[in-house]
Amino acid sequence: MELPAVNLKVILLGHWLLTTWGCIVFSGSYAWANFTVLALGVWAVAQRDSIDAISMFLGGLLATIFLDIVHISIFYPRASLTDTGRFGVGMAILSLLLKPLSCCFVYHMYRERGGELLVHTGFLGPSQDRGAYQTIDSAEAPADPFAVPEGRGQDARGY
Repeated sequence: MELPAVNLKVILLGHWLLTTWGCIVFSGSYAWANFTVLALGVWAVAQRDSIDAISMFLGGLLATIFLDIVHISIFYPRASLTDTGRFGVGMAILSLLLKPLSCCFVYHMYRERGGELLVHTGFLGPSQDRGAYQTIDSAEAPADPFAVPEGRGQDARGY
Protein backbone atom coordinates (compact mmCIF):
# COMPACT_ATOMS: atom_id res chain seq x y z
CA MET A 1 0.00 0.00 0.00
CA GLU A 2 1.46 3.30 -1.13
CA LEU A 3 1.30 6.33 1.16
CA PRO A 4 -0.31 9.42 -0.35
CA ALA A 5 2.03 12.30 -1.12
CA VAL A 6 1.82 14.80 1.71
CA ASN A 7 3.80 18.01 1.62
CA LEU A 8 6.14 18.55 4.56
CA LYS A 9 4.86 22.12 4.85
CA VAL A 10 1.33 20.81 5.49
CA ILE A 11 2.62 18.56 8.30
CA LEU A 12 4.51 21.49 9.83
CA LEU A 13 1.55 23.86 9.58
CA GLY A 14 -0.81 21.33 11.17
CA HIS A 15 1.49 20.55 14.08
CA TRP A 16 2.30 24.23 14.55
CA LEU A 17 -1.40 25.10 14.88
CA LEU A 18 -2.09 22.19 17.23
CA THR A 19 0.99 22.95 19.33
CA THR A 20 0.10 26.64 19.55
CA TRP A 21 -3.41 25.76 20.72
CA GLY A 22 -2.00 23.12 23.10
CA CYS A 23 0.17 25.81 24.67
CA ILE A 24 -3.01 27.49 25.96
CA VAL A 25 -2.93 24.94 28.78
CA PHE A 26 0.54 23.35 28.61
CA SER A 27 3.47 25.70 28.51
CA GLY A 28 7.10 25.44 29.47
CA SER A 29 8.68 22.15 28.47
CA TYR A 30 5.75 21.17 26.22
CA ALA A 31 6.25 24.33 24.16
CA TRP A 32 10.05 24.06 24.10
CA ALA A 33 10.07 20.44 22.96
CA ASN A 34 7.45 20.84 20.26
CA PHE A 35 8.62 24.17 18.85
CA THR A 36 12.22 22.90 18.75
CA VAL A 37 11.09 19.93 16.68
CA LEU A 38 9.09 22.23 14.43
CA ALA A 39 12.26 24.29 13.91
CA LEU A 40 13.97 21.07 12.75
CA GLY A 41 11.07 20.65 10.36
CA VAL A 42 11.65 24.13 8.95
CA TRP A 43 15.29 23.12 8.43
CA ALA A 44 14.09 20.01 6.56
CA VAL A 45 11.90 22.19 4.32
CA ALA A 46 14.74 24.66 3.66
CA GLN A 47 17.22 21.93 2.70
CA ARG A 48 15.22 19.64 0.45
CA ASP A 49 18.08 17.24 -0.27
CA SER A 50 19.47 16.94 3.25
CA ILE A 51 19.14 13.52 4.84
CA ASP A 52 20.37 14.94 8.15
CA ALA A 53 17.60 17.52 8.37
CA ILE A 54 14.77 15.09 7.69
CA SER A 55 16.25 12.42 9.98
CA MET A 56 16.60 14.93 12.83
CA PHE A 57 12.98 15.99 12.30
CA LEU A 58 11.86 12.36 12.31
CA GLY A 59 13.82 11.63 15.48
CA GLY A 60 12.41 14.74 17.13
CA LEU A 61 8.85 13.74 16.26
CA LEU A 62 9.44 10.29 17.73
CA ALA A 63 10.92 11.81 20.89
CA THR A 64 8.03 14.26 21.33
CA ILE A 65 5.51 11.42 21.16
CA PHE A 66 7.02 10.08 24.37
CA LEU A 67 7.52 13.56 25.88
CA ASP A 68 3.94 14.63 25.12
CA ILE A 69 2.55 11.51 26.77
CA VAL A 70 4.57 12.21 29.89
CA HIS A 71 3.79 15.92 29.90
CA ILE A 72 0.05 15.57 29.35
CA SER A 73 -0.25 12.81 31.93
CA ILE A 74 1.64 14.75 34.60
CA PHE A 75 0.32 18.26 33.99
CA TYR A 76 -3.27 17.54 32.98
CA PRO A 77 -5.41 19.99 34.95
CA ARG A 78 -7.82 17.94 37.04
CA ALA A 79 -9.52 20.91 38.65
CA SER A 80 -12.22 22.90 36.93
CA LEU A 81 -11.41 23.26 33.25
CA THR A 82 -12.86 26.16 31.34
CA ASP A 83 -13.96 25.77 27.75
CA THR A 84 -10.71 27.32 26.58
CA GLY A 85 -8.70 24.92 28.74
CA ARG A 86 -10.65 21.96 27.43
CA PHE A 87 -9.99 23.14 23.87
CA GLY A 88 -6.25 23.48 24.56
CA VAL A 89 -6.02 20.02 26.10
CA GLY A 90 -7.99 18.56 23.20
CA MET A 91 -5.64 20.11 20.64
CA ALA A 92 -2.57 18.84 22.51
CA ILE A 93 -4.07 15.33 22.55
CA LEU A 94 -5.01 15.59 18.86
CA SER A 95 -1.45 16.63 18.04
CA LEU A 96 -0.19 13.61 19.97
CA LEU A 97 -2.57 11.29 18.12
CA LEU A 98 -1.50 12.65 14.71
CA LYS A 99 2.25 12.40 15.36
CA PRO A 100 2.58 8.66 14.54
CA LEU A 101 0.87 9.29 11.18
CA SER A 102 3.19 12.26 10.60
CA CYS A 103 6.15 10.02 11.44
CA CYS A 104 5.07 7.59 8.72
CA PHE A 105 4.90 10.39 6.15
CA VAL A 106 8.22 11.89 7.25
CA TYR A 107 9.88 8.46 7.19
CA HIS A 108 8.62 8.02 3.62
CA MET A 109 10.20 11.40 2.74
CA TYR A 110 13.40 10.29 4.47
CA ARG A 111 13.54 7.21 2.25
CA GLU A 112 12.86 9.33 -0.86
CA ARG A 113 15.82 11.56 0.01
CA GLY A 114 18.10 8.54 0.06
CA GLY A 115 18.02 7.55 3.71
CA GLU A 116 18.62 3.93 4.60
CA LEU A 117 16.09 1.62 6.13
CA LEU A 118 16.27 2.12 9.89
CA VAL A 119 14.68 -1.20 10.81
CA HIS A 120 16.77 -4.26 9.99
CA THR A 121 15.21 -7.68 10.40
CA GLY A 122 18.40 -9.29 11.69
CA PHE A 123 19.90 -6.42 13.62
CA LEU A 124 21.23 -8.75 16.32
CA GLY A 125 22.74 -11.18 13.82
CA PRO A 126 25.66 -10.78 11.46
CA SER A 127 25.61 -7.97 8.95
CA GLN A 128 24.69 -8.81 5.36
CA ASP A 129 26.79 -6.07 3.74
CA ARG A 130 30.38 -7.21 3.42
CA GLY A 131 31.28 -5.37 0.19
CA ALA A 132 34.13 -3.21 1.53
CA TYR A 133 35.28 -5.63 4.22
CA GLN A 134 38.73 -7.22 3.93
CA THR A 135 40.14 -9.51 6.59
CA ILE A 136 43.57 -8.87 8.05
CA ASP A 137 45.00 -12.20 6.94
CA SER A 138 43.78 -11.79 3.37
CA ALA A 139 46.36 -12.46 0.66
CA GLU A 140 44.62 -10.16 -1.82
CA ALA A 141 46.38 -7.11 -3.22
CA PRO A 142 45.61 -3.74 -1.60
CA ALA A 143 42.92 -1.61 -3.21
CA ASP A 144 45.42 1.16 -4.07
CA PRO A 145 47.53 -0.01 -7.04
CA PHE A 146 50.17 2.65 -6.32
CA ALA A 147 50.70 1.61 -2.73
CA VAL A 148 54.23 0.44 -2.06
CA PRO A 149 54.73 -2.13 0.69
CA GLU A 150 56.89 -0.94 3.54
CA GLY A 151 60.62 -1.44 3.03
CA ARG A 152 60.46 -1.77 -0.78
CA GLY A 153 61.52 0.98 -3.10
CA GLN A 154 62.02 3.58 -0.36
CA ASP A 155 64.68 4.01 2.23
CA ALA A 156 64.07 5.20 5.77
CA ARG A 157 64.32 8.86 4.79
CA GLY A 158 61.41 8.60 2.31
CA TYR A 159 63.55 8.95 -0.90
